[in-house]
Amino acid sequence: MEREDRITPSRGDCVYTSCYCEENVWKLCEFFRSERTAPLQELFVVFISNENRKVPLWKQRSGCGEQPVIWDYHVVLLQVRRHSSALVYDLDTELSFPCSLKVYAAQALRSDRTIQPAYHRMLRVISADCFMLNFASDRSHMKKSDGSWGMPPPLYPPIQTTGPRVSDEPRRLHKYETCCWLGGGLQSGSVPAATHVGVFISTSFIIDV
Repeated sequence: MEREDRITPSRGDCVYTSCYCEENVWKLCEFFRSERTAPLQELFVVFISNENRKVPLWKQRSGCGEQPVIWDYHVVLLQVRRHSSALVYDLDTELSFPCSLKVYAAQALRSDRTIQPAYHRMLRVISADCFMLNFASDRSHMKKSDGSWGMPPPLYPPIQTTGPRVSDEPRRLHKYETCCWLGGGLQSGSVPAATHVGVFISTSFIIDV
């Protein structure tokens, strides 16, 4: 992507903390909102996980050669543009930043048809504005049983929601990372133009577009 076409900082200039993908994406959304380089209506946060919390992704920087990385979940940012191809923003990928959805699906997601059912991926798609309004995390999921950090946390304070506070539970990360099955999944189509509370789709939905 040419410098004059770039609507985000370069990968190296983005706010990034290893293993805190959901916060990395929140910070990307924050950049879009503050700099207004793209309308939030084009942006969707995509949580990738499954019931077993074991999802393979290829072309990850923490991977080894052609072997996939097995994440419990992963989060990327999707930009659906009206007159151009969709883009994926993944700060953990070896692919370009951003990367076309077609290339990302083919090289990073790949098809569930070639992997065991226990590793099939489900995607939860949430509008960026909804995500920024409701997401919060105390990072407790990154702590070991003895209270130490599994991976060092970001240097900035934990992200807190600006939405209505009914109770702590709805604000927690697992509200977003939990995925469910839709009987076999959708096989074709495009990402909804407006998604407010989250939609679950199978990876075949993306692969077959």
